[in-house]
Amino acid sequence: MTYATTHSGTTPGDFGRELLSNLYYQRGTTLESASAQDAYHSLALTVRNRLVDRYIRTAAAHYQENPRFIYYLSAEYMLGRQLDQNLLYSGTQECAHSALAALGLSGDELDALDVEPGLGNGGLGRLAACLLDAMATQDIPAVGYGIRYDYGIFQQEFQDGAQVEHPDDWTFYGNPWEFHASDDQQKVGFYGHTEALDGVRRKWVPGEIVLGEPSHMLVPGYGTTTVNIIRLWKARASPQSFNLSHFGAGQYGEAVEEIVRSENISKVLYPDDSTELGRELRLKQQHFLVTCALRDIVRRFRLCNSDWDHFADKVVIQLNDTHPVMAIAELMRMLVDEEGLDWDRAWSITRRTFAYTCHTLLPEALETWPVELMRRLLPRHLEIIFLINHLFLQEVADRYPGDDAKLRELSIIAEGAEQRVRMAHLAVVGSSAVNGVAELHSRLLAATTLHGFANLWPGRFHNVTNGVSPRRFVRLANPRLAELITERLGDGGWLTDLDQLSRLEPAAADPEFRRRWREVKRLNREDLAEQTLATTGVVLDPDALCDVMIKRFHEYKRQLLRVLHVVTLYHRIRRGEVADVVPRSIVFGGKAAPGYYVAKRIMKLANRVAEVVNADPAVSPYLKMVFLPDYNVSRAQLIIPAADLSEQISLAGKEASGTSNMKLALNGALTIGTLDGANVEIRDRVGGENFFLFGLDTAEVAALRGRGYRPRDHYERDAELREVVDAVAGWDGELADDLMHRDEYLTLADFRAYVDCQDRVARAWRDPEDWTRMSILNTARSGFFSADRTVRDYCRDIWHVTPVYVPR
Repeated sequence: MTYATTHSGTTPGDFGRELLSNLYYQRGTTLESASAQDAYHSLALTVRNRLVDRYIRTAAAHYQENPRFIYYLSAEYMLGRQLDQNLLYSGTQECAHSALAALGLSGDELDALDVEPGLGNGGLGRLAACLLDAMATQDIPAVGYGIRYDYGIFQQEFQDGAQVEHPDDWTFYGNPWEFHASDDQQKVGFYGHTEALDGVRRKWVPGEIVLGEPSHMLVPGYGTTTVNIIRLWKARASPQSFNLSHFGAGQYGEAVEEIVRSENISKVLYPDDSTELGRELRLKQQHFLVTCALRDIVRRFRLCNSDWDHFADKVVIQLNDTHPVMAIAELMRMLVDEEGLDWDRAWSITRRTFAYTCHTLLPEALETWPVELMRRLLPRHLEIIFLINHLFLQEVADRYPGDDAKLRELSIIAEGAEQRVRMAHLAVVGSSAVNGVAELHSRLLAATTLHGFANLWPGRFHNVTNGVSPRRFVRLANPRLAELITERLGDGGWLTDLDQLSRLEPAAADPEFRRRWREVKRLNREDLAEQTLATTGVVLDPDALCDVMIKRFHEYKRQLLRVLHVVTLYHRIRRGEVADVVPRSIVFGGKAAPGYYVAKRIMKLANRVAEVVNADPAVSPYLKMVFLPDYNVSRAQLIIPAADLSEQISLAGKEASGTSNMKLALNGALTIGTLDGANVEIRDRVGGENFFLFGLDTAEVAALRGRGYRPRDHYERDAELREVVDAVAGWDGELADDLMHRDEYLTLADFRAYVDCQDRVARAWRDPEDWTRMSILNTARSGFFSADRTVRDYCRDIWHVTPVYVPR
């Protein structure tokens, strides 16, 4: 079947005429009376229409081919702003800007109105977005599933240095990039009871029904016709939820109580789970996502298929961490209770359908849910999980006869004062493949966190090292550098074949190329300085070493260690020890979970130190420190191109992978870091001589803990550390006391090695030619860290899918 493409004009005149048509017929206004929002929405619709043409061809090709689809389930996505990306991917950048100029409109002003979708928080969500981008770019049939949060995570500001959270009302003016499908709602049940049918089949009678209303956004590939989608679900109450009798009696709050309770499910990402109601809402949210997604997946399967035995041949469901793992129990419920399949057949289908990505080594980050909460909220799912566990433990008992400890270790149900469902265990038992996200992480995952399962099923465990999108984080974020690279390599597709960056290596020895590389870096630092001044009032020196730490705030990431070094530098400068000090701009970015008390204290300490440093006239010529508020993809696209030094200083064995380390290295920042997460692979590839390594490795961490770690010993034998900790005590005695007596993440143990390594950084920065050479080599040797390579690894080792090429 062929489709008329009425939105494919490529001249400025074509584009301008269509933009005016959208302004008239979609916004109902004229150019003379249009607001900036009218113009922005009309521009977005004009760009979107060109992607729709490609999406129609993609859907037709997929329908004809009936391929195996990847369905990616994730609680969060950090998509970034859409306008610039979609202009690039639709090939309309130049004609759009010419058309806007002819109409008297400012492209920069309209671009500023493009709001970042509030669907994610940190690396987990940004990875999901990068993988969707890479799947479309490589013509892999895929759909992402998530929740359409009303307020996303939160907007961050600082008051007296403390993080204050505000709602992120990202759709206040509407979202021109999405398509609503209000007539395709799904029903999601909660509470209620179960009734026996036959055999293991039971009927679940929910006590509450919530509707899931879908919308979707387009996910275009770069340099290809393929356009996939991300399908997002919003919670809606049924019309019967409005109590007209209460409203008529003036009881307005009571009249909408049920509506509010239902629609709270999709209000915010990760509701605070410090209360019983908060924990229940989180579990509701997860069940809501997987139920809506699975019903949609089954609908799509049935478009071209009818035999359940072919389901796993056509469907791969990738579980991005434990948040969507309830999908395993929900699919079993659908197959057994609703479709009437026998248990063994349903279990075989389910196991072959799912794959699970584990993103942590921290036991506390592996979700567990109280059995009693699940019994009340999802009674049928708990019955299914208990049966899955019963049959699984029989398998374990056959393998390890008489080993009760092994049964307790591997059981999906954790016994104790409170029984809890271990979601990571359910994920491993119910999936065909489990992967970590960096070589070290995958090795430690199999050796520690999930070692019992790895011994039971060694073939089920894989490594797929994370990657990032070079389109987003080089071409869009750093256009000056992208232009310089293209000038050197030619326009031969390096943005979709990042291994071509290796051809930059000879340029590291070219003095003229190094000069131009430094010029790009300085211009990027000027952009950062300009935005920093406008946002915070802090003046940064664009000639200073730009030293950045941008990531979610968590104790194991050791932002506190970064602050301790800043205080060290402050004391040295105050003492007049400036001969070895190079001017630095210390840039922080990141958010802490609203209920994460310690992380928020570290954040407040960082802002307090910045205030002191920046206000001291003896220090500020050498050292400036700024915490840019509300870190997100847009902030990352500003900071990463300007960065000279990338802080990746987590305690070895704690970070699964990291992706900021990859983005920064790809843009020519040198890394100072521990042998943790993907740092190991970055160092292996860029070369140890181009990486500033310090600190304990995982074996040394274990040995130190085994001997009985005493943080006070480090304090007592290191005078400079003692001075720093005493200064911290003056600002926050609780944090200082924790460092002295607990120091769970060995901050004091790594302090001296870190400070000495930072001194090596300063010496290296004094030689701009050699620093630039190392910077170029970091970019040239970072091709491995492309999300395209990550997707190829998934396709080869886990998904077993092939591309479907869409005709142009």
